[in-house]
Amino acid sequence: MFYEEYLLHAAMVLIGFSVFIVMSTIFMDESQYKAQEKLDDAESKAKASEHGLVLRYSRPFFRRYIVPVVSSMKNVRKIRDKYKRPLASAGMSDYLSPEEFFSFKLFLIMGFPIIFLFLRIFLEEDWSLGTILFLAPAGYFYPNLWINGKIKKRQRDLIRSMPFAVDMLALAVEAGLDFVAAMSKVVQKAKKSPLIEEFEILMREIAVGASRAEALRNLSWRANLVNVSSFCATLIAADSVGANIGPILKSLSTEIRQKKSNEVEKAAATAATKILFPMMMFIVPAVFLMVAAPLVLEFVGAGK
Repeated sequence: MFYEEYLLHAAMVLIGFSVFIVMSTIFMDESQYKAQEKLDDAESKAKASEHGLVLRYSRPFFRRYIVPVVSSMKNVRKIRDKYKRPLASAGMSDYLSPEEFFSFKLFLIMGFPIIFLFLRIFLEEDWSLGTILFLAPAGYFYPNLWINGKIKKRQRDLIRSMPFAVDMLALAVEAGLDFVAAMSKVVQKAKKSPLIEEFEILMREIAVGASRAEALRNLSWRANLVNVSSFCATLIAADSVGANIGPILKSLSTEIRQKKSNEVEKAAATAATKILFPMMMFIVPAVFLMVAAPLVLEFVGAGK
């Protein structure tokens, strides 16, 4: 009983702390918040539905009430350095800043327990208040699991779309176009994918004054993928010596396709091992029952 009361008091303190944060920031300078809202274009708002319900409905709250607090912290630079690359690798840089991502984590520390208490009261359930002890850490680490899943999915999409995009790039270069014009043609003709989005970013960086090598290094840094890093390093090396990149791109395309084929063969070779455990758990017992059931019934009938 004392344990339950202690947890209830801790939960009330947590709710009070969250209310304090809201009230302490609600009187902040409104001009900064309104200016930030105007910077969010329609495309960024449309992407909200693509990133899950938790982020979609919590983003307005932590941006308004927690981001200003995080931005004023002394170690905000460490936060930026820690989360800048994961957000870029997940393709989320234009939607979440490192400060917003860290604010998302802090918000869920309070958000998960508050939602639990609300549901407990609203549904009139007697769920154990000890669950709060697990929900608060779960709220903090949930964004890490979520962003890692986003990164892995984006990297798979990058690898899947590379052979076709590099083929088109090689054909455009061999047709007489320079590198930037060839990449622009690929962006126009190829199906929308994370790789095409990265090519668009690369072209924008070159357009505002970045060198081709610098833009390719940034692409490699954002993708954080061996295949893309190899592609960028090869182009940077060819550009530094003034070599014709047409044959190099064709060679890269062949190499990428070969790697993809090897990965498919490797996955097929391990499929039999992966299916062994489910087969032993579900299929073999079912077959055994089908074979053994008639024998057991016949034996029981003979015994009677």
